[in-house]
Amino acid sequence: MTSGLENSNVIVTGAAAGIGRAAALRFAREGAHVVVADLDATGAEAVVAEITGAGGTAVAAVGDLSEQAVVDRVTATALDAFGGIDVLVNNAGIMDGMTAAADVTDAEWERVLRINLTAPFLLSRAVLPHLLERGKGAIVNTASEAALRGSAAGTAYTVSKHGIAGLTKSLAIMYRSNGIRTNAIAPGATMTTIAKQLPAEGHGPATIAPYLASIGRIAEADEQAAVIVFLASDAASNLNGVILPVDNGWSAV
Repeated sequence: MTSGLENSNVIVTGAAAGIGRAAALRFAREGAHVVVADLDATGAEAVVAEITGAGGTAVAAVGDLSEQAVVDRVTATALDAFGGIDVLVNNAGIMDGMTAAADVTDAEWERVLRINLTAPFLLSRAVLPHLLERGKGAIVNTASEAALRGSAAGTAYTVSKHGIAGLTKSLAIMYRSNGIRTNAIAPGATMTTIAKQLPAEGHGPATIAPYLASIGRIAEADEQAAVIVFLASDAASNLNGVILPVDNGWSAV
């Protein structure tokens, strides 16, 4: 079975680095047209240059996806550049400070939930009318090992990723009769820049640390990207509402 992604129009958020960048490059290699969406303008343009330099098609869309105006601009960019939308990858996210609930500030809570959960909802809502018009499409969300347990991150991040799991399942049920599939990957430890934000001290990190002993091998970003592209492809045509651990067995421990 072919991937069915050739000449498809794909939005990838958080695509300037890490898993998002790897996914954007993989979609482009499959022949897809890619909107590289990220807050980092320099990074986004670099990924676009990498794709176009290899003969692919890509455009950048820059801004904070927790803002409705940016969501509208990203959607419009895909429509103006490519004429439609076939795949949405909600990958952009931020880590918390492994903070325990009693220590979470309003600012940390609101920022993590806004970026990790509200932004994917806003973009899904914006893209859905266009997928419905086509009568098919795929949404792939980046959840986390923290969506499967309470011992992989701080309170805000854990709640946000459990929310992504719920959003994924709700979209899957609401729109399966319309030809739209929604799935998510739940990455384990992965080599990305997000880990650099973690502190070494505090009640949260001290409590979580023993549970991280079973984390296993740290994955490369491209290993996560490969599963994102698979879930968006025709090869996953009967997968819908799945939260797929990509964690080298960590969730099985």
